[in-house]
Amino acid sequence: MPDNRLERSLRATFIGMVTNVFLAATKLAAGVIGRSHALVADAIESFADVFSSLIVLRGVVVAAKPADEEHPYGHSKAEPLAAAFGAIMLLLAAGWIGIKASVEISHPHSSPKWFTLVVLVVVMIVKEGLFRFVWREGEATDNAAVRTDAWHHRSDAITSLAAFIGIGIALAGGEKFSRADDAAAIFAAVIIAWNGWHLLQPALNELMDKAPDPETIARIKQIANEIDGVAHIEKCFVRKAGHLLFVEMHVEVDPQMTVLRSHEIAHDVKDAIREEMRVVKDVLIHIEPLGISAKKSLP
Repeated sequence: MPDNRLERSLRATFIGMVTNVFLAATKLAAGVIGRSHALVADAIESFADVFSSLIVLRGVVVAAKPADEEHPYGHSKAEPLAAAFGAIMLLLAAGWIGIKASVEISHPHSSPKWFTLVVLVVVMIVKEGLFRFVWREGEATDNAAVRTDAWHHRSDAITSLAAFIGIGIALAGGEKFSRADDAAAIFAAVIIAWNGWHLLQPALNELMDKAPDPETIARIKQIANEIDGVAHIEKCFVRKAGHLLFVEMHVEVDPQMTVLRSHEIAHDVKDAIREEMRVVKDVLIHIEPLGISAKKSLP
């Protein structure tokens, strides 16, 4: 198995996308032939997932590009951008499914065909398996875009389960319960919307340079404080871009220290942090004289 982050991310997304195309086409055909609004809505959501996966693929590729003159900090924020787009696609899909089902529920229609249940069982098994595989790869590579793509598969499994329940009720109850199919689609839309919102928040936080967890910042400070010559860490700002961290730090040293020695300490701190924490891409260090910086530095 490839252990390269880009390869693993692309592989997981591509496998999910190809599978989605096949399943979406199957669900659409079965939904139309079997007269199931929930299954047709499920198929449309799957086709939206395919488009979202294409965006994730592109985002992962762009994020892997090295820094250049126009992007000196690299392109890693393409990952949270792709994740945010995928989450928004989930919200839009939920809105479309909910609106369509709400309209259809007020119009009487024939109950779905029994074979649609078989299709849904197969879909649920495949999509849950895809979710677990893609999510595992997203966690292993710390890729928010891939994790969002995984939740597209889980939401598909959820809508399929809701459709299964709705169709089952409609078949068991006859024409009187035919609207259960549309009610199931509405219920699934609510779950999809919740997941979309849940996934959108961390992507937006990352785009807004929200600080990582306090434990990560504390670990960075600890590593810096262990370097010989470091008197105190006055400030430490950390931001996340994709799976990488960028650190800005104010390090206090002896005011009588030579410029050369303080320069060496700054490099020692930077090297130690990057060595201990591989996710740290760069460390920008500002040297301060001990006891003076607090009086002059801005809040």
